[in-house]
Amino acid sequence: MVDLLSKVVSLSKRRGFVFPGSEIYGGLANTYDLGPLGVELKRNIVNLWWQEFVHRYPEIYGLDTSILMSPRVWEASGHTESFSDVLIDCTNCQLRTRADHLIEDNLPDLKVEGKTSKELFELIKTHQLKCPNCNQFSWTPPRNFNLLFKTEVGIVAGKKNTAYLRGETAQGMFVNFKQVLDSIRPQLPFGLAQVGKAFRNEITLGKFTFRVLEFDLAEFEYFVRADEWEKWFGFWQEKTHDFALKLGINKQKLRWRPHTKDELCHYSKRTEDLEYNYPFGFKEWLAVAYRTDFDLKNHMEKSGVDLNYTDPQTGERFIPHVIEPTFGITRSLTTVLIDAYHQEKDRLILKLKPEIAPYKAAVFPLLANKPKLVALAQQVYQDLSQSLVVAWDERGNIGKRYYSQDEIGTPWCVTIDFDSLEDKAVTVRDRDTTKQERIGINKLGSYFKEKLA
Repeated sequence: MVDLLSKVVSLSKRRGFVFPGSEIYGGLANTYDLGPLGVELKRNIVNLWWQEFVHRYPEIYGLDTSILMSPRVWEASGHTESFSDVLIDCTNCQLRTRADHLIEDNLPDLKVEGKTSKELFELIKTHQLKCPNCNQFSWTPPRNFNLLFKTEVGIVAGKKNTAYLRGETAQGMFVNFKQVLDSIRPQLPFGLAQVGKAFRNEITLGKFTFRVLEFDLAEFEYFVRADEWEKWFGFWQEKTHDFALKLGINKQKLRWRPHTKDELCHYSKRTEDLEYNYPFGFKEWLAVAYRTDFDLKNHMEKSGVDLNYTDPQTGERFIPHVIEPTFGITRSLTTVLIDAYHQEKDRLILKLKPEIAPYKAAVFPLLANKPKLVALAQQVYQDLSQSLVVAWDERGNIGKRYYSQDEIGTPWCVTIDFDSLEDKAVTVRDRDTTKQERIGINKLGSYFKEKLA
């Protein structure tokens, strides 16, 4: 199974999905760049998420908040005190790693969720887990390491102020809660959603883009009455699972895992992870959390600004509670690539759902040295490009072109041959079945529209 991950990593680089960050300078650990196909895949995942959770629900409103906020935001949210990992250092080679990751990598069947730093260290000592870098057993005692990235705001020496790159997108929605109430006057229940960058100074041993320093999140805060939180928790848990299936993920590789009491974040009363069975085992992919009124209450207390909601019917004033579905977009891209990877006897197929595939179709002239074929193929390409993202390929023989498009997940290939000059029809090949059918050029638009409906 671990070999599958290395195959996906190789394909991602070779075909332009994901590149190692700063590679020409030797790279920077836990950073990656998206290539031309990775950008398209990510945009399609984000667009589907926005369609399913913002446009589909009239009570959910979008925001786009700043990465940099007042440091008081992170003090009020508890992140400057409680947002940390348990790290240990090798005294022989100075490698720093997370205690739980060291255990998971060496003892994958051992559950570490919710264990204290002392318990983790006891497991490391009991099993004599050695440093993966120098193969020595020489660890420092564990210590907590805050995950927020620190920076400074200001250009005058000595007058700079400490700031943080956001560790989650949620706080931007909480600090804008009052502005939303004042500007659009929503009624409970309602949600605030956004997609954006988050940053966590995590130390990992590397699992491709599963856990990185900089990543994209899509999440929304759904504000509800306190006595209705369980109803809405279950509702959004179901919708989160539905979204995973809309991405084409194998249902058999998914499971829900509730957080233990000791494992819960400082703001959460209940959290459940939707885990996917990665090549390195079941790990968190998506999540739903019940944040109670923790965030709004703390921001109201620390800022002195009234963040109560007023019921327009009864005049009742109270702080709403919050259900938070969280979707790691960067991790979703990784999950989709792993799940879609299929190796057949003579070809490699990336079985991406057509809705999220980088290209919906590829257009080929049968022969690149026949001007009439190329001209007609270019016309077909231009027409399809008005409504679809389409690839053009005239390299090599037709079989190699088919296999090349299979590797990047293109659902359909359109070939213009000599008969096309006479009958004004083309051959459309299906990626998964390899079946071919003849379609009139004037019907191609409606054909693909129906396929993508």
